[in-house]
Amino acid sequence: MMFKPCVVIPNYNHTHAIEETISQLELPIILVDDCSNSKTADFLSRLAMRFEHVQLYRHDRNLGKGGAVMTGLREAAKSGYSHALQVDADGQHNLVDVNRFLTLAKANPESLITGIPEYDASVPKARYYARYITHVWVWIETLSLELKDSMCGFRIYPLTSTIQLLDSTSLGKRMDFDIEVLVRHYWRETSIIQIPTKVTYPEQGLSHFRAWEDNWLISKMHTKLFFGMLWRLPSLFWRKQKQAHWSAVAERGSFWGLKLTLMGYRLGGRYLAKLLLYPAIGYFFLSGGSTRRASQAFLQKVAKHAESPIPNKPNWMHSFAHFLSFGSASLNRLDAWVQKITRAEVDFPNKALLIDTLQRKQGAVLLTSHLGHIEMCRALAETQYRTRINVVVLTENANKFNKMLAELNPDSQLNLIQISEFTPDLGVRLAQYVEDGELVAIAADRTPADSYGRVNYHSFLGELAPFPQGPFLIAALLRCPVFSLFCMQQDSGRYRLYFEKISDNLGAVRAERKQRIEQASKDYASRLETLAIRYPLQWFNFFDFWCPDTQDTVTKGQIR
Repeated sequence: MMFKPCVVIPNYNHTHAIEETISQLELPIILVDDCSNSKTADFLSRLAMRFEHVQLYRHDRNLGKGGAVMTGLREAAKSGYSHALQVDADGQHNLVDVNRFLTLAKANPESLITGIPEYDASVPKARYYARYITHVWVWIETLSLELKDSMCGFRIYPLTSTIQLLDSTSLGKRMDFDIEVLVRHYWRETSIIQIPTKVTYPEQGLSHFRAWEDNWLISKMHTKLFFGMLWRLPSLFWRKQKQAHWSAVAERGSFWGLKLTLMGYRLGGRYLAKLLLYPAIGYFFLSGGSTRRASQAFLQKVAKHAESPIPNKPNWMHSFAHFLSFGSASLNRLDAWVQKITRAEVDFPNKALLIDTLQRKQGAVLLTSHLGHIEMCRALAETQYRTRINVVVLTENANKFNKMLAELNPDSQLNLIQISEFTPDLGVRLAQYVEDGELVAIAADRTPADSYGRVNYHSFLGELAPFPQGPFLIAALLRCPVFSLFCMQQDSGRYRLYFEKISDNLGAVRAERKQRIEQASKDYASRLETLAIRYPLQWFNFFDFWCPDTQDTVTKGQIR
């Protein structure tokens, strides 16, 4: 699909901010005058003559905001555009974010991109809290908490699927449109990507929300959608069963698989553990359709790179080897924790960087991943330097893992910290660890389940993938050195640590913090990509890594 976007702006008697809005937009604009008064109509005509990229359409009677948007979307489709960016005419939306929206839409052409409003002090409190009534109804109508804000009018519509929806369904034409069209897109399983965007209520802004009439229309719409949800109950329930964020789905296989392997390891060493583990790997390979597909998709992307050892057309045998590599890594993890693998078997070219940091009793953040054998790094680092390593994990069994590791190695200095999202409170807790000269390890390749929108998208193996902002924000708050750390097993059986500095202090200059964080995230993604191409069978993200950042991301991988 060729990406050809335009802008649709509905207007009814707005003159204060529309000229500035148009002047900031470089895309072709479809401006729909919803039967404004003669003064506004004349003003809009002059704007259309002045700006060549503006096409003006008029209603001969007032249809409402939704009616104006639908007219704009249909005209956009007739003109050959693939996507339409809806922008309000009152100056509320932060047009600096337009490029972010367009980048996501281009990378995900079938997705609907919509904003999650971040309000400042200008928002009327009554409106702000009243929105939660609609939020709750939408969550009921979708049986999901995914849609964070269905009323935000700053969004990009994929026109093919949206016009199909408009042609098949009678939608509300006034203030109920934004809500209903989003819910119905959700029902049709359109991918919906939500990103935060600042919203400001201008001092001289004009609102056309009619308290009684529009609230009545919205109430009728929610009633209709509620009964529509009842009709769709079976499909919505089935959708929830098959859709889950990776952190919720992977837990069962990971914990019980490790527990079984640990039992075998304690009773009969590596050989008994291997005897118990590999049948389980075979079972997961045969029963885990989505994990096999995720493995295949990853290997196919890697195979396009000349430096990758994967052939051009990987088949199921390469995926099975991928699964077996995971099983082998699990056994190596246990060997490391009981010190059967020694430092002599590990090459560490940049060891001086770590030694210098620890000798100065300075804490640091280690950005790790689910590529390679990161547990090896933790085990070897602590046995040599007796430095406590605090590992932030996004699973619910952290305390159980802590107990299991303590059984395996009572002298372990590892501390697993379970979280569901990155919060300021966590930052305070980790700051104490760093102040005490300890290391904080955070995997920066998986998004937490409750971090929708708080991601950076970077090119990874040829496609944009979401990377969490949390690890980099935490590192910036801690104001300490930040390193990337990977441990890869070589063909010879030896291990090699890839340890590189990302920043001395991401939060050093407040004005540059955002730019530093984005660059650090990009650098991390680039290093991860390089090693993933070189060591593809040591990639242990068995889910759709490129899936847009939404709550109902489908990731049925069972092995972690």
